Parts: sequence; structure tokens; C-alpha cells
Amino acid sequence: MASRDFSHRLSDAHGSLRRPVSLARRLHIDVPLLVLLLVLASVGLGVLYSASGGDMNYVRRQSIFMCLAFVAMFIVAQIPLDFYRRWSPWAYLGGCALLVGVLLFGTGAKGAQRWLEIAGFRFQPSEVMKLGVPMMVAAFLHQRAQPPSLMTVLGALAIVAVPAALIVRQPDLGTSILIAASGLFALYLAGLSWKMIGAASLGMLVSAWPIWQWGLRDYQRQRILTLLNPHDDRFGAGWNIFNSKAAIGSGGMYGKGYLQGTQSQLDFLPESHTDFIIAVLAEEWGMRGVLLLLLLYVLVIARGIYISFMAQHLFGRLLAGSITLTFFVYVFVNIGMVTGLLPVVGVPLPVISYGGTSLITLMAGFGILMAVGTERRRVHF
Repeated sequence: MASRDFSHRLSDAHGSLRRPVSLARRLHIDVPLLVLLLVLASVGLGVLYSASGGDMNYVRRQSIFMCLAFVAMFIVAQIPLDFYRRWSPWAYLGGCALLVGVLLFGTGAKGAQRWLEIAGFRFQPSEVMKLGVPMMVAAFLHQRAQPPSLMTVLGALAIVAVPAALIVRQPDLGTSILIAASGLFALYLAGLSWKMIGAASLGMLVSAWPIWQWGLRDYQRQRILTLLNPHDDRFGAGWNIFNSKAAIGSGGMYGKGYLQGTQSQLDFLPESHTDFIIAVLAEEWGMRGVLLLLLLYVLVIARGIYISFMAQHLFGRLLAGSITLTFFVYVFVNIGMVTGLLPVVGVPLPVISYGGTSLITLMAGFGILMAVGTERRRVHF
């Protein structure tokens, strides 16, 4: 009888430790993150309508892309983290093979060869590596002692360098920077020592001149020179930056009003629906509109950092942190190049700029974040 009472009490204690699982958690959906992404998507469609000159075709296509992206996010969120960890080497090797295929058989335009076309389907393999590289680095570091030793650091750098070099050859400097950053963030979050960071910084300074002389193409050097003096060729290389800064400045604090921007509506602003779309927002909604958008981005990043901090395992923590910080780089680089603080490298504004492949990849990354955030905690006796 006493044994039965003890067993009953133990069963009650075990049950009291189990919290009821919400529907969102069962579906592996992080509600705060989902709400923020839906708000960003709504803002993006509104700005795109104005940036495209009221062309509903752009809005319809982007709406389809967004639906596909959210579906991809939901599907990716259902996959256990252990699956990602075990299959990351194959995803990485497959992505590298596709990048080699781009160099050998790829298609492109305007001097760039970035796409593969298989059975009539055209896609950009470099987008796969935006998730493949941080996943591979996180899996590599997960199996080794922390903080990482010198040999571990060199191994992680080799993982990052191979796809980054292949993408630079396409050439696609903007995507290569994002992919390299995603892998380096995972390495940094693993506890990289400040001595190694200092040595790497010194190495970058020493290699700056050789890279300028032999590593950059003529148009890439021109972009850097245009950054330093955009007015030197106002109607040529400096045209994009000059007009984007004019649009941002003319918006002031409160903006000219929705659909009332002169730079964008009169087609003075190039690539207004893609890379330079935030200039449209700044001209029509002013500084207050930009600050509200930045607030949304800050909240998304803060949620991602929280998910990374609460992750149960090293692999999830590194992967979630890397995806979140790479998202920050997206925002920082785009705004920096539109405002003339960074060279123009063709990085879209996440969730706001028009585009399908990059949006789906980005939302798949958020799906991994949700998989990390909703991973169940187990109670052991």
C-alpha cells in the first residue's frame, strides 16, 4: 500500500513538471518571431507597390514568393536539429559541387555567371550555401572541444574559404561576404580568443594592398573609389549613390507622403524595388518611417539572440546565433551602401526588397531558428 502511494506521488510529481505544450510549440512556431516577420512582409509589399510605380505585377509575384517562403519556413521548422547536424556535411559538399557546376556550366548576364539551369528550372546555388556554411561550421565545432584550438580554427576557416572563393569567381562579392560572415560568426560564438581575432585583423590589414592590386576586378575597385568620392563621376559610377542620398535627404523627418516621392516615382532612383528600396521608404515616410523599420529589425535580431541564448545544445546555439548575426549583416550592408557608407555590393534589404530565391533562403533560416527555439526540454530522473 505504501509502495503504491509512493508510486502515485512520484507520478504526480513527474506530471507537475510537465507543462502543457501549446499548439504553436507543437507546430514548432515561435509566435513573436512569426508576428514580426509577418509585419515586415506587409511593410515590404506596401513599399514595393510604391517603388515599382504602382505595378501590381511586382506585388503579386512578391506575394507568391512570400507565401512560398513562409511555407518553406514552416517545413524547415519541423525538422529535428539532429537531422541538420548529421546531414550538414552532405549539404555542404553538395552545395560546393553545385558551385563548381556554376563555373563550368552556369548561365548569367552582365558579365556574371551565377545560375544553373536544370530541366528548365533556373536557380542560384550560392543561396544554398547561406545556410550550408554556418550549418557545416556549427556541426564541425560541435564535435570538438571549446574554446576552439588553432587547428580547429584553421579547419573552420577552410570550410568557409572554399565556397566563398568559388562565389567570388562568379563574381558575386556581396553573397560571398554574407556566406563568409555566416561561418565566421559561428566560429566567433564558439569562443574564439581575442589573440586569434587580433592576428586575423592584422592579417587582413597586411593583405589589403595585394587584394586591391590583384584580387579585385576593375569595376570592384571603381565601386570603392566611388564610395570615397561619389561626386567625381556623378552621372556615371556615382549615379546610384548620388540619387539614393538625394532621395533620403529630401524625405526629411516626416517624408513627402506615400506614392509622392519624386526620385523614385520619376525613375531617378535605379534599382528602386530591389537594392535601393529603403531610399523609397525614406523619401516617402521620412526618418520616422526608417526608424520604425529599424525597430522591427532590432526586435527580430533580439528574438534571434534570445533563441540562440536559450538553445539546449552547442550546435543549435552556434547555428541560431550565426543566422541571426548574418541577418544583421544583411540589414547593415544594405543600409550602408544605400547611404554611401559602404561600397555597392548588391545585397538586398531582407524581407523588403523584391526577389524570390533570397527571400525563401532567408525564411528557411528563420525556420531553423524556430526549430532551435521550440526544441523540447526533457526531464530525467
